[in-house]
Amino acid sequence: MTLVPAFKATAVEEIAPLAKTARLAFASQKTKSLEWRRTQLRKLYWSIKDHAEALVEACSKDLGKSRYETFLTEIDWTLNDCVFSQNNLGLWMKDETPSDVPLSHKFVSPKIRKDPLGCVLVIGAFNYPVQLLLGPVIGAIAAGCTVVAKPSEQAPATAMVLGEIISRLDSDAYTTVQGAIPETTELLNQKWDKIFYTGSGNVGKIIAMKAAETLTPVTLELGGRNPAIVTRNADLRLAARRLLWAKFHNVGQVCVSQNYILVDKEVMPSFVEELKKAKTEYYPNGAKASPDYGRIVNNRQWNRLKSMIDNSEGKIVMGGTMDEADLFLEPTVVEVNSTQDSLIKDESFGPIIPLFPVDNLDQAIRIANEVDETPLGLYPFGNKSETDRVLRELRSGGATINDAFYHASIPTVSFGGIGSSGTGAYRGRASFECFTHRRSIAKTPGWLEGMLAIRYPPYTGKLERLQFMSNARPNFDRNGNTTSLLSWILTLGAGSASGGAASPPVAVKQID
Repeated sequence: MTLVPAFKATAVEEIAPLAKTARLAFASQKTKSLEWRRTQLRKLYWSIKDHAEALVEACSKDLGKSRYETFLTEIDWTLNDCVFSQNNLGLWMKDETPSDVPLSHKFVSPKIRKDPLGCVLVIGAFNYPVQLLLGPVIGAIAAGCTVVAKPSEQAPATAMVLGEIISRLDSDAYTTVQGAIPETTELLNQKWDKIFYTGSGNVGKIIAMKAAETLTPVTLELGGRNPAIVTRNADLRLAARRLLWAKFHNVGQVCVSQNYILVDKEVMPSFVEELKKAKTEYYPNGAKASPDYGRIVNNRQWNRLKSMIDNSEGKIVMGGTMDEADLFLEPTVVEVNSTQDSLIKDESFGPIIPLFPVDNLDQAIRIANEVDETPLGLYPFGNKSETDRVLRELRSGGATINDAFYHASIPTVSFGGIGSSGTGAYRGRASFECFTHRRSIAKTPGWLEGMLAIRYPPYTGKLERLQFMSNARPNFDRNGNTTSLLSWILTLGAGSASGGAASPPVAVKQID
C-alpha cells in the first residue's frame, strides 16, 4: 500500500487568497514570539519524523533515491536543522549592541533588533526535494516569517508528502502551493517580503526580474559550471574516489558537484585508471543493478543529458550505457579538448564527467576562468602551494580542498553562490539571518539635549567644534603611507603631504 498521495496541482484561483491569509497571519503579530517559533519548529520536526517512510517511498519514485541517501541528505538533514534552530533561536533573536560605536554616540544606546522580514515565498528544487524546500522554510520559521512553500513539480510524489508535512503547522501562517508554470506564475504575481528560489539560472533570472517590479529582495541558489583541478602532485587515487562519488551521488543531480575536471596531461592516464577502479569498488555488480545508484528524474532531463553526450566531440573513456525506459544513465567519463564542447559549455546536472587535459596549472586556471568566472563550487587537488593559488586566482561560491563539496555538506555553515551561481546564503544561523531584517535602533534621552545643541541652527561658529568632536584623524599621508604620532611631531604635522599641515593622527592599530 502506497504512503504517497497522487499529485494534485493547486487551483490557480486559490493562490491569491492563500498568499493573503499568510500575509494577514504575519500582520497578526503571532509569529514573532520565541515560543511560537519554537513550537512550529518542533511541530515540523515531528511531522517530518512521522512522514519519514512516505518520504523514502516518494524519493524512490521520483529519483530512484536509495533509503540511505534519503535519510542522509533529506530526512535526517532537516530533522537536525529543526533541532539546531530551536536550540539556538533564543540567542539568535537577542538584540545586539553594535561594535565600534564612538564614545560620542554611546549615550543613545544603539542596538540591532532582529525583525522578521514578513511573508515569504520559498520555491524548491527537484534534486533534493525535501532539504532544498524545508531548509529555507526552517530558516523563515525561525526568523518569525510566514511562508508559502512551492515544492518542485518535477518530484511530484515528494511534493505531495511535503504538503502533508507542512499542513501539520499553523495553517494560516504556513501553507503549500502545488503546480508548475501557471501556478508559479500566479505566485510571482503576489506581493512578498522575500522570495527564496533554488534551481536553474534561467528561471532565477525570471524570478529576479519579476521581483524587481515590486522591489522584493531575493535569495537565489543556482548552479554553475564548477571546476575540479587535479595537478600532477595530487593523490590520484584519493582524487578519483572523491570526485567519482561526488558526481554520481544522486546520479549527478547535484548543483554543487564538479561539472568538469581539468587534469594535468602527465597524470591523465593514471587518473582514468583510478576512476575505473573506484567505479568497480562502488558498484561491483554494475551501476544499473546497484540499489545505491538512482535514476534521472524524468524523460526530459534524460534526453537532455543524452543529447549532450551525443553532441560531444570527446571520447568516452568509461561508461556510456543508457536505458531511457528505466531513466538509467551509466556513470560516464568523457575526455574533451575544447571549452566549446557540449559537456563543458553547459552544466550537465547528471552522471557525466568531462576530463580536460591541461599542460600545467597556469592553463587550468585560465580555462576555469574562461568557462565560468563565478561557479558555485571549486575543487583543487594538489599540494598546498597549488591549492592556495587556485583559491587566490579563481572565484566561487564555496570551495573544498582535496575533496568534493565537503563545504556544502556541513548543515550549519553558510552556503550560497556568487555572481551567476546565486546571491545570498543560508544554512544554520545564516538561514535565520536570510529572513531577518537587522533593524538599527537608537534611544535619545532628554538629558542629552544640551550636548545636542551643536546640531541646531544657527550654525555660526559651530563647524570647527563639530569637526573637532566627531572627525576621525587619519593615520596615513597623501601617498597612502602609514604615519605615526612620532612622525607627525617630527615633521610638525606636514609629513609628506605638500601644501599644509595635517591633523595629528589618532592611535590606530594598523592591521596587515
